[in-house]
Amino acid sequence: MDRHISFDGLHNFRDLGGYTTADGHRVRPGRLYRADSLGKLTTGTTDWDHFLSLGIGTVIDLRHDWEIETRGRVPADPSFDWINLSIEHRPYDQPSLGPEVDPGPYLAERYMEVAEDGAKEIRRALELIAEADAPVAFHCASGKDRTGEIAALVLALLGVDEPTIIEDYSLTELAAPALLADWKARNNGQSPTWLGFGRAPESVMRLFLKSLKSRYGSVEGYVTQTLGLDADALSARLRANLLEPPPTTSRPLTYRKATPADAQSLVRLRDSVALWMLARGIDQWKPSEKDEAHFIHRMAEGEVWLAYTGDHLTGAYELWWADEAAWGPRPADAGYVHRLMTVPHLSPPGTGRALLTHAESRITAAALPYARLDCLSTNPRLRTYYEKAGYTVAGEQPAKKDGSGSPYAVTLLEKRLP
Repeated sequence: MDRHISFDGLHNFRDLGGYTTADGHRVRPGRLYRADSLGKLTTGTTDWDHFLSLGIGTVIDLRHDWEIETRGRVPADPSFDWINLSIEHRPYDQPSLGPEVDPGPYLAERYMEVAEDGAKEIRRALELIAEADAPVAFHCASGKDRTGEIAALVLALLGVDEPTIIEDYSLTELAAPALLADWKARNNGQSPTWLGFGRAPESVMRLFLKSLKSRYGSVEGYVTQTLGLDADALSARLRANLLEPPPTTSRPLTYRKATPADAQSLVRLRDSVALWMLARGIDQWKPSEKDEAHFIHRMAEGEVWLAYTGDHLTGAYELWWADEAAWGPRPADAGYVHRLMTVPHLSPPGTGRALLTHAESRITAAALPYARLDCLSTNPRLRTYYEKAGYTVAGEQPAKKDGSGSPYAVTLLEKRLP
């Protein structure tokens, strides 16, 4: 299941539902959306019909008046209220920044400016979200900076942990190529001078939250001191409006072999998992390391399987029949499991273990006695996960090469199958 909702003209429209709070509640899906500019919507189109079908009752436009005059606003409709709250009082021209500017500290500093300059507008936006009796969508131009700041404050007040807030911010990385293409189309094919344009590295939100806590002690301290609101009362209203208990049951997983038509979804899933890792300080995968050609090649050389909950993609894995890069020359006695992936936050509990069991069943069906896999030697958490699934350490490979970068050390694990 892709958190981005597909539109033809919008690239960063996302449902904030599905995230879990520290006390075990879940943000209710279909209640709060973040987006790039809804001024790109046009009545009478499929996009417009799709937008109206979400039942949104309030649209909060965080852009400047001049942006709305230049780029347009969401078309008026009796089904929702449109409210303009320009939270950014000191505009800055991101495309024209020099290529040497580091997005992390630069944007985090701008976000602190917005947090203080736009206190009146931010306060009203949070109140509207807390009071709404129908779904709310809030947006700016790219759905990254101003939108990301509001999303971070709401999620923090709901009780969502900091790594998830950072991860949610960084998901704009999946939309960055399309946002850049839009900018080039509006500017006669030119490229922005700033290499960070449209990007949302996790360091930006990490530094912003660190600065906010350094100055105010916490997000709640900021809400109390700068917004002039009762943080506990606001949090309680948001939680009452947007949270629900996590599901107690889930539909069983179904599986199917991937085809080349699935390659794009597999790339997107892997990039989403990579962003989840980076937000938690796990330096293992990076977005864009594997392209569609990689997954198509793996389908031809072995098997790639998809898992679904109902109609929603919930996980995937690759199954290889040889892996000399990690294990060296071996007799044909094993299947090698790679890229075991679950959709962050939205997969049912136990999906990873179920995928592993399915992979083992495929190896058994091939009449091979061993399931093998590897994990980074610097990731003891993952090693423990596999050991609890019955895998034992079979050795170390200090210099594995996979063709995408420098050699790296991995721990080799295997399991004897019945």
